[in-house]
Amino acid sequence: MAGNSRRKGAIRKSGSKKGQTVGSGGQRRRGLEARGATPKAADRSYHPAHKRAKAAAKSSAAGSGGRGGARQRKDDGPEHVLGRNPVLECLRAGVPATALYLVANSEPDDRVAEAAQIAGDNGIAILEVGKHELDRMSANGLHQGIALQVPEYSYAHPDDLMRDAIDSGTPPLLVALDNITDPRNLGAVIRSVAAFGGHGVLIPQRRSASVTAVAWRTSAGAAARLPVAQATNMTRTLKDWAASGAQLVGLDADGDVTLDDYDGTGPTVIVVGSEGKGLSRLVRENCDSILSIPMAGDVESLNASVAAGVVLAEFSRQRRA
Repeated sequence: MAGNSRRKGAIRKSGSKKGQTVGSGGQRRRGLEARGATPKAADRSYHPAHKRAKAAAKSSAAGSGGRGGARQRKDDGPEHVLGRNPVLECLRAGVPATALYLVANSEPDDRVAEAAQIAGDNGIAILEVGKHELDRMSANGLHQGIALQVPEYSYAHPDDLMRDAIDSGTPPLLVALDNITDPRNLGAVIRSVAAFGGHGVLIPQRRSASVTAVAWRTSAGAAARLPVAQATNMTRTLKDWAASGAQLVGLDADGDVTLDDYDGTGPTVIVVGSEGKGLSRLVRENCDSILSIPMAGDVESLNASVAAGVVLAEFSRQRRA
């Protein structure tokens, strides 16, 4: 088109890519070649994953003693009980707390004042912190401006638990929890066992709720007064307890005997399964009786902790009579 030669960019400048230019010496070609797979995060020395893997390997070597032994289980560390009522109840019960956290400039009430008084009398450290620090300790922020730090729970041995129950002067009354994974159920059972004169609670070491801050809170401090034992093998432990003279009573809606007809005044172990799965097969097969709770209406089953509380209350009544 006439006049186009004067348009900007219409005439190629000297030294452009279509003219005579100095070559790159293969730099551009090599730059387009594949460099291989990206290294894993743990293989990059600058990546946090590499540092974590290195620390884990060092911990594993220390736990095995350098001789190929089993790796030691790492402590879970302290737990925190949150809320004014739970903290006060734990302090009243003598829970072995290590620190009491109070939010600075919060609105105190009688519960906070009493908690601080008990903590001070027992030599428990009282720390004023910001609200954001307690927010980090709680998943939902429902701490009410107070938290109690408790150490990792010290479990009893199943043999010691049964021995102490036999030596107590009253027929042993224990509760074994099978497949209970909710710590609130565990805490509620601990509270019921303590309230109705039971001697302790047995839980599996694996696939079970443990005595965490949630269980501490639900038990309202009863976990400090009642021993809880962990069994590496629940079935074997129940067999050992049965050999010592205890009756194993499993709870199930389709039981072969009802609560109204069962005599719970002798040495008894109440075995409670989860609300969904119930008792596991091996545990059920080793029970001497399967007990059902008579209910009115169309209710098919009770919550595990509620069912345990009902049976404990009835056995406690029988023993008082």
